[in-house]
Amino acid sequence: MRYYGSVYRPPSEAHSLIVQVTYGCSHNTCAFCGMYKDKRFSLRPLNEILEDFRMARERYQRVGRVFLADGDALIRKASDLCTILDTVRTLFPECERVTCYASPSSIRVRTEEELRTLREKGLTMVYMGLESGSDRVLERMRKGHTAAEIVDMGRKVRRNGIALSVTAITGLGGPDLLEEHALETAKAFNGMNPEYIGLLTLMVEPGTPLYDWVREGAFQLLDRVQVLEETRLLVSALDSPGSVFRMNHASNYLSLRGTLNADKAAMLAEIARAGQDLSRLRPEGWRAL
Repeated sequence: MRYYGSVYRPPSEAHSLIVQVTYGCSHNTCAFCGMYKDKRFSLRPLNEILEDFRMARERYQRVGRVFLADGDALIRKASDLCTILDTVRTLFPECERVTCYASPSSIRVRTEEELRTLREKGLTMVYMGLESGSDRVLERMRKGHTAAEIVDMGRKVRRNGIALSVTAITGLGGPDLLEEHALETAKAFNGMNPEYIGLLTLMVEPGTPLYDWVREGAFQLLDRVQVLEETRLLVSALDSPGSVFRMNHASNYLSLRGTLNADKAAMLAEIARAGQDLSRLRPEGWRAL
C-alpha cells in the first residue's frame, strides 16, 4: 500500500486493510492532539484510491476488514464514497465490514439519505471523538463543537443504521473540571447510546498547545488517584444499555471492559479494588499512545 505521512487507526483496526481516502484531519486544531501535523488536509485523487484497492486484491488472499483513512474520510463527496464502497464490495466479497473516522462536521454535511445509502453499500461503522461532554473542556481544548452538537451527530449516524464508536479522554478537564468532565461526558454517552464506548487517558504530546500549557503551569495534569476517581464518577453515571465499554488502551492506568449496563457494577468494583491497591495500575512508564 502507498501511504503519505503518518497513518493512524483505531486499535480495533489492527488487522484491517488501511487505504487513505483523505490526507490528514479536516479540523486538526485540537489542543491535545499531535496527529496529522506532518500534512495538510486534502482529498486523495479517486483514481489512486481505486488503484490501491486493486493492488491489495492482487496481494492479499483475504481482506476481512477495511479502514478508510485518514482522520475524516466521511468528508468526501457522497458519490466518491459510494464509488469507493462499490469497489470494495466488488473486489473483496469476503469483506465483513468497512469503517472510518468521522467528525461532527462531516456527519452534518451528509444527508440522512446519503448516510442510509452509504450503509447499504457497506459502511458498517464510524469512529467519532467526543473527548468530553463538558462544553468548558471542549472550548478549552479547541474541539470546535459543543457537546450537544456532537451528541446530535452521533444520533444521526445511529438512526441511519451505521454503528457508532465514540471515545472520550479522562483527565482532559484537569483537576478544576474533574467532576464536570466526568458527569457531563457520561451524560453525552447516554444521549448517544453508541454501540461502542472507549475511554483513553490523557497523555501530553510535545508540539501541542496542551504541552506548552503544562510546561507553563497553565494546565495541571491529574495524578493516578484523581484519574481513578474521575473514572469512577463517569462509570457510575453511565446509563447506555447495550453499549460495549472498553478502557483497555495503552494510555490507561487501569483496564476495564464490559457491556452496559449489565457489567457496570463489576467495573465499579474493579475500580474500587484498584483504589485500595494502586499496584493494580499500569506504571507511568508503561503508558503509551
